[in-house]
Amino acid sequence: MFSLLADKLDNTFRRLRGLGKISEKNIADALRDIRLALLEADVEFGVAREFIGRVKERAMGQEVLKSIKPGEQIVKIFRDEIAVLLGGDAVGLDLTDPARIMVVGLNGAGKTTTSAKLALRLKNEGRRPLLVAC
Repeated sequence: MFSLLADKLDNTFRRLRGLGKISEKNIADALRDIRLALLEADVEFGVAREFIGRVKERAMGQEVLKSIKPGEQIVKIFRDEIAVLLGGDAVGLDLTDPARIMVVGLNGAGKTTTSAKLALRLKNEGRRPLLVAC
């Protein structure tokens, strides 16, 4: 699911980068593509709408820098907002003993892989992780 979303975003970004001049129509088309990609990836409607609103506000009000292409500026705005949406100011894990982490999600979303990677990281930090399926 995440790879499909990444592919759709990449295609939209590629189209934007190729443009020499950005118009409101270009931005509106890109926002529509991004909104559809987010909704197809099961992102909650309110979150997608809020994200698109923030990107549109920044893109329409953004003064494009002369040193870069306008398409690259729009891509940067998208990436900055995605970083904020995914937890740009996230804090580290509080792993005071006894620490427990529960991973919940849909089938095929990557819970097992993420859990294994987290366990390896904790093991490399000198902890003794234990993975339990429930």
